[in-house]
Amino acid sequence: MFVRTAGERDLAAVRTLLVETWHATYDALYGAAKVTEITDEWHSIASLRSRLTRPNSEFLVADDGKRIGGMAFAAATADAKVILLNQLYVHPDCQRRGIGQSLLDEIEDSFPEAQVLRVEVEEANSGAIAFYRSKGFLPVGAATESRDSSRPTMLSFEKPLG
Repeated sequence: MFVRTAGERDLAAVRTLLVETWHATYDALYGAAKVTEITDEWHSIASLRSRLTRPNSEFLVADDGKRIGGMAFAAATADAKVILLNQLYVHPDCQRRGIGQSLLDEIEDSFPEAQVLRVEVEEANSGAIAFYRSKGFLPVGAATESRDSSRPTMLSFEKPLG
């Protein structure tokens, strides 16, 4: 798969990727109905479309010409030296093939002035935590619980860049 900037024509495939990946990851934790509720809100076409034009951001897809196997979205924070990796997902059928690494590499290359790449990971997502730790991300601070009790506890990780 090759990594490229996402476009309008990719949004339906990206949504499908996100829905399938979220169900594979979170159904056992939260139930399929709750995962559907979350993906309908967070991964709607309108929500994805808004990312295409967000300033100081990068929206990428991993594409083999037949399917979208992964996606990533990152944006600069108020401090342009800190980039927040909002999303990096690889379809379960495509995991462990270097796609996540390729997406991560391209995100890092997209922000040459950045000094830190930050990501928040749901505490229960041990696979994602292991992935980020293997890529040089280190935990920063303690777990922070969401003010909204229906939202999970998130862990913050950072990777120094440059």
